[in-house]
Amino acid sequence: MKKLLFIDDDIDFLESNRLYFGRKQYEVFGVNKPNDAISLLSSAAIDCIILDIDMPDMTGFEVCQKIRKLSGTPIIFLSGLTDIKNRIASFQAGGDDFLAKPYDVLELELRIEARIRKNEQVFFSDNMRFGDLCIDENRRVITYQGKTGGFTALQFDIIAFMARNPGKVFSYEQLYDQIWKEPLVKSRHNLQVGVARARQNLAELCDGKQYIRTVPRKGYYFTSDESQEPQTDEK
Repeated sequence: MKKLLFIDDDIDFLESNRLYFGRKQYEVFGVNKPNDAISLLSSAAIDCIILDIDMPDMTGFEVCQKIRKLSGTPIIFLSGLTDIKNRIASFQAGGDDFLAKPYDVLELELRIEARIRKNEQVFFSDNMRFGDLCIDENRRVITYQGKTGGFTALQFDIIAFMARNPGKVFSYEQLYDQIWKEPLVKSRHNLQVGVARARQNLAELCDGKQYIRTVPRKGYYFTSDESQEPQTDEK
């Protein structure tokens, strides 16, 4: 069952969409406080986010930027602020689509389906297996010898991306560009923390086995073979 997250300060809006998309066999989360949405994304795998711009405490643009530090989940802005300035700002903040209020719910449904379908195309349909380690990209679950690990959305994205390219060394800039799809500006520290925690949590799940290795002054690579040499791009 696909999971949707609606972020809007209009309670009636949240409830109506919960009912509609619930009937369409989606699992629907609705929050009216941006910080609650950030907390939810740290623990739940969401397939698409529908986000308003005009909210108290934090604008939709600020929420979007915070989400992009955690996940590459598709984000559709749904707002009554439809002037070109706000439309442009929504994409600059990291949004994938924009739909104006008032809206047709069928059009929103089709846009959600399209965004989820496009996002799924970047993943392999099969599980990735490395001995006792299994990375299930459809369910976004990592297991080792039958034990399931606890990973945030960002940590899962980091591990899964590196596992798709075993032995390949990625710099911070490359990881940021591939996972967040935007330039690395002032978030190098956030990325370093994300990689470090993903590596630590994976090692704890796997009884100390180090699947993610460091190459000094180069970056990180994923390996399931103790003897595997890292692959670097020499200029």
